[in-house]
Amino acid sequence: MFMRDRHKNIAKLIACFVVLTTTLSLKAQTPQLGNLLEPAALNGFDLIAAPDGSGLPVGSGTASQGKLVYETQCQVCHGEKGEGNGSANRLVGGNMQSDDAPIRTVGSFWPHATTLFDYVRRAMPATAPKSLSNTEVYQVIAYILHMNGLVGLNETIDRRSLLQIEMPNSEGFIDNSNIR
Repeated sequence: MFMRDRHKNIAKLIACFVVLTTTLSLKAQTPQLGNLLEPAALNGFDLIAAPDGSGLPVGSGTASQGKLVYETQCQVCHGEKGEGNGSANRLVGGNMQSDDAPIRTVGSFWPHATTLFDYVRRAMPATAPKSLSNTEVYQVIAYILHMNGLVGLNETIDRRSLLQIEMPNSEGFIDNSNIR
């Protein structure tokens, strides 16, 4: 009987040893997925311009300069006067005070002018995102802001002046940016 218990205990020890060594050897292995990226490969993925202006690049533009950029890069989807054409949203007009379906445009809905810069730089034009230079982005957003009556035709828009633009719906959102 003592031998049988001894054999059972030895079998249990061997089983524990096998499980332990198998687990340790599996833990040491890592999945061989993807390729390592060099830091240079990540350039262009950090294009975020925050509402406080951090991330806005050097550059400037006026609405009069931005009109040409708009006509060549935006008008085909957003219409001649920013009214939209069915394939893309309106950029001008709108009314957030309506109880009916409010029309959300840059001039009526967006809370920060910096958000417009951020969106245009990263996502527009839809056929070639990130293809506009920073200067072209400043120019075209100056034109869009001008079409919404928020800046003058020859007013220079840059990373400092963009922060000074008071968007009509700036108080229409709850700021949760400090919540972690």
